[in-house]
Amino acid sequence: MSADTMLVGLPYPLGATWDGDGVNFALFSEHATRVELCLYSADGTHEIKRYDLPDVSNHVWNGYLPKAQPGAVYGYRVHGPYQPHLGHRFNPNKLLLDPYAKALVGAFAWSDTHFGFENDDADKDTLLDSRDNQNFMPKCKVVVDPQALQVSATNRITKPRSVIYETHLKGFTMLHPDIPEKDRGTFAGLSHPQSLAYLKSLGVTSIELLPVQSFINESFLVNKGLSNYWGYNTLSFFTPHQSYLSGGDILECRRTIESIHDAGMEVILDVVFNHTAEGSRLGPTLSFRGIDNLSYYRLQAEDKRFYINDTGCGNTVNMSHPRVVQFVMDCLRYWVTVMGVDGFRFDLAPVLGREKHGYDQGSGFFDALLQDPVLAGIKFIAEPWDIGPGGYQLGNFPAGWSEWNDRYRDTVRRFWRGDPGVLPEFARRIHGSSDIFEHSGRRPSSSINFVTSHDGFTLADLVSYRERHNLANGEDNRDGHHENYSDNFGVEGETDDPGVYILRRRQQRNILATTLLSQGIPMILSGDEVGRTQQGNNNAYCQDNELNWFHWDNLTEAAEQQKEFVRHLLTLRSQLHIYTLDEYIHEPQNTSEPNMEWYSASGQLMQASNWGEHHTQTVGSLSTCYIPDTGQQERLLMIFHAGRDDITFMLPELPGIGHWELLFDTGLATGIPEPDNSTAAGQLQLFSCSSVLLRARTDAAADSLNS
Repeated sequence: MSADTMLVGLPYPLGATWDGDGVNFALFSEHATRVELCLYSADGTHEIKRYDLPDVSNHVWNGYLPKAQPGAVYGYRVHGPYQPHLGHRFNPNKLLLDPYAKALVGAFAWSDTHFGFENDDADKDTLLDSRDNQNFMPKCKVVVDPQALQVSATNRITKPRSVIYETHLKGFTMLHPDIPEKDRGTFAGLSHPQSLAYLKSLGVTSIELLPVQSFINESFLVNKGLSNYWGYNTLSFFTPHQSYLSGGDILECRRTIESIHDAGMEVILDVVFNHTAEGSRLGPTLSFRGIDNLSYYRLQAEDKRFYINDTGCGNTVNMSHPRVVQFVMDCLRYWVTVMGVDGFRFDLAPVLGREKHGYDQGSGFFDALLQDPVLAGIKFIAEPWDIGPGGYQLGNFPAGWSEWNDRYRDTVRRFWRGDPGVLPEFARRIHGSSDIFEHSGRRPSSSINFVTSHDGFTLADLVSYRERHNLANGEDNRDGHHENYSDNFGVEGETDDPGVYILRRRQQRNILATTLLSQGIPMILSGDEVGRTQQGNNNAYCQDNELNWFHWDNLTEAAEQQKEFVRHLLTLRSQLHIYTLDEYIHEPQNTSEPNMEWYSASGQLMQASNWGEHHTQTVGSLSTCYIPDTGQQERLLMIFHAGRDDITFMLPELPGIGHWELLFDTGLATGIPEPDNSTAAGQLQLFSCSSVLLRARTDAAADSLNS
């Protein structure tokens, strides 16, 4: 038998698998009539051999190539009907990527040859295009999976102690002067000791990375000289994005994650399983569309030529198909066991639960996750909305999931902006949003508390702009969120007005303090700790430049002070029991249970009439709990004052309390009090638009402080 004879292979595992003697190729396609494997030169520039996969078993086309080695470069051509009205878009003229490819060779380039239909077709997608796209396509490369990582459960960061730092892999290090230039903007740059030391010293536990799976730029962006900086346009789901690898080795990703683990932190990946880079029916044929369009995508029932577009990106992945569920599950397990990832944030996550009848908390995918032993203990975070019918699902994800809480985001923004009537909801949000999550037995850690993220204003811009300023995106300032609940406090954009400047800095401290000291899991946007600005652009998805990148050089004194304030807050969060208590606080049944009381500025318990006062902008939250193992009582009073005038807050008269220790005051220039920071029970002067945290000291403790 010749060494290059293609033999019948195995239908599992899917993808290209080297067994030590040869390579097994397996590709799912329920509706194909023939599958060709194309082998290429090592650099992917020219085809050297073509084979028909000789067997199909359970809709998996397979073949075994003896003597084939790791490093073999390949792609597929899939034959079948081109009948768009029936959902079939097979076109063997198009070289296709293996959905299970683990590494890519060569770069994607836009070309009209990627389209499966003739360009001059009057109906735009009904006539088969016969041109070959192989010269503009990356190719797949056979790799040997390294030994699976064994992650000890004892090393995992529990949800209540998690603090998420959302950042962009490239933008975080592109301008870092102490990182070698070749490593900037790559996995190696993120794992550089300077990067890790910065994040560790800040006090964050979890680095959430915007998409790092291989993605491409949309053609309309390329035509405008822009690029998809965020990366929500995935081409190849198992492969790290090529330009993020400083040396081209996919294991650079794994080594980076191991370095982050060694530093005591974890990695959460933002993943996009709701749509693919193939776009609408007028998009390119690159992989799934040409392999089995009818299986991989949700199509309109009345005319399968058209795609269901619950994502706003042109297509929606068909998560009601078992082979698609298998693909996503296999991909998640790969990133956990091979690359070492600790969790995932799912973009437009309701798509993952969509069955034919609509969103279902008991969907096949959610059930598969629930029972999977490999993914047990891994963090799952949902962006709980898409644009399809019933697409807003905040609070409706299964047990064990956390969710981006946009009601927290909007309420905190509105409260500190000074909107009337917000106070009752503000109180619910800062204590875990029990009205949203507790009904199904979920805990405060179900809520990801954030006020800013990659999508929208940065924190500095949130308090500097009332309107979006997105002209650089080339869409006449029509893109991005219209309502941001932001304020400029008198001047749009940059200003040298000292009063406006001081108030903006104070408001940033207020929002940081609220976010980091609420019940739930806090998330901060990279650069907010130093006042990073995008100059009012609230949709900077296409700005791969210094507008988005983290500026490390020449941080101002104010930036350094804000960074120190964040460190101070995260130290408090780690030390104070109430903020990592993952249970909702209700009326206590006994004195050992946590308790919470609300006080007005007059020092009296809040009554129903106080909550109903539309213009009340000041409240104090008194939390009491007993620290496990020590039996000591912890009593904290956090005061929020969104009014524009200085006021006097009467501290509640409580038995046994002699003094209050001031832990922070955003009205101070730095927010951090001097070491001698105790104040007698009585009254406290609050600056306009400020927040304060006090810790109660018993008479004995107070005497000890004063001695």
